[in-house]
Amino acid sequence: MKKIKKALITGITGQDGSYLSEFLLKKNYKVYGIVRRVALEDETHRLWRIKHLLKKITIKSASLESYASIVKIIQKIKPDEIYHLGAQSYVSYSFEDEFSTLNTNINGTHYILSAIKEFSPKSKFYFAGSSEMFGKVQKNKQDEKTRFYPRSPYGISKVAGFELTRNYREAYKIFACTGILFNHESPRRGFEFVTRKISSSVAKIKLGKQKHLYLGNIEAKRDWGHAKDYVRAMWSMLQQKKPSDFVIGTGEMHSVKEFAKLAFSIVGLDYRKYVKFNKSLLRPTEVHKLRANYNKANKILKWKPTVKFNQLVKEMVEEDISSLDKIFNE
Repeated sequence: MKKIKKALITGITGQDGSYLSEFLLKKNYKVYGIVRRVALEDETHRLWRIKHLLKKITIKSASLESYASIVKIIQKIKPDEIYHLGAQSYVSYSFEDEFSTLNTNINGTHYILSAIKEFSPKSKFYFAGSSEMFGKVQKNKQDEKTRFYPRSPYGISKVAGFELTRNYREAYKIFACTGILFNHESPRRGFEFVTRKISSSVAKIKLGKQKHLYLGNIEAKRDWGHAKDYVRAMWSMLQQKKPSDFVIGTGEMHSVKEFAKLAFSIVGLDYRKYVKFNKSLLRPTEVHKLRANYNKANKILKWKPTVKFNQLVKEMVEEDISSLDKIFNE
């Protein structure tokens, strides 16, 4: 009889955590998720992305700021695979509260790696890196050998997590790898992220519930893909014989302005009539453009994106219109 694999996911309530849970359940994994106790006290607002999965997964209460709580769970479950997606992941907020961003993101990663080393050395570990690690880019396309130049406390915390992961891999022979994922979106994206801010605002404007959309640097260019594609890459990394780090992206680059223009055009509107500039939304240090070279992932993982930019924007806008329509007509 084939052994049922156990996977532990931090950040299971987020966009990536919810899609990864669905993906692993389809592969007959036993899925465990770590959430803060406060999330269990407010399921409606904090567990909405995984509400449909709650009877299929096992939720454990713990904090990434508590080594003891992390150890307790890893020691008890001894997961085959650990996906560390939990973090303070909003770049702009990391400037407002850099101390908690650095504390949570760096210590949380360190605690999990240490717990694996001490209590579950056979567990495979995936660390969610970010294209924000590249920051002020030195090359037209970024790959696994591109130098890091983070431009935010969030980006700095991710570089530290990357180095911790690499160090534990090399020093203690743990199967640990980092996925350096470029921007990946979906209808489950948090409203604080610019893509979801645009799609939800377009829906509200179309339905007559909002007049304008305020944005900061609309010339910023990013490599945008769909989160469903990216969780597939995470899993593939942990199925390899040897641990390695991979850049995951589409290889295409689009500006925030392009995203807004397309989103408004989907509902037959001209973005120029509704988008307003708000200086307060600019970051202290901007990352102007990011674009992935995912050749290594394509060659070794046989991975490539399946959702095109225009499909992604269309799905997000239509989903927001559908859900808001239901709310306003209740």
